[in-house]
Amino acid sequence: MDIETAIMEAEETMIKSEDYLTNELKGLRSGRASTALVEFIKIDSYGSMSDLRSLASISIPEPTQILIKPFDPSQVQTIIKGIQSAGLGLNPQGEGKAIRVAVPPLSGDRRKQLVASVKQMGEHAKIALRNARRDANKHIEAAGKDKKLAISEDAVKEAKEDIQKLLKKYEDALGKKIDKKSKELLEV
Repeated sequence: MDIETAIMEAEETMIKSEDYLTNELKGLRSGRASTALVEFIKIDSYGSMSDLRSLASISIPEPTQILIKPFDPSQVQTIIKGIQSAGLGLNPQGEGKAIRVAVPPLSGDRRKQLVASVKQMGEHAKIALRNARRDANKHIEAAGKDKKLAISEDAVKEAKEDIQKLLKKYEDALGKKIDKKSKELLEV
């Protein structure tokens, strides 16, 4: 593996880590209704597990309410059971062919627990970034030792510095996302 490929693969891994954290943070409840809160709940529908968003349209009619309209009205009870078993602390109510989910305000203790959870998710994402750096550095060192590639020590050192700059860039981006979500969770 040459140096450019190692750097490119490291950056791809870092981008995936950032995207994963972003999606995880969307699903955290902040006291306001959000479609992201329920979109990816797995529902046992027709014998297979499907995301809720593929089974129903999801909207926010009010700031503290989610409205779910199943494409197949016979799935209302299945969707209600799926939401209840997701462990989000939500209580869906069936209304004929639709489901309303009231998003209750969070208690102070619950907000602190969620902030701790956000920080833990962020730390896991940062570990993934550091692992990408470690792997890239191993590939760069191996390329530097490969006589066929004839890579100078300066090129190896410069590539490692580039990887470190990428790591710093993505760690800063993750830090901003974590801080933003923590502030959002703590505001009443």
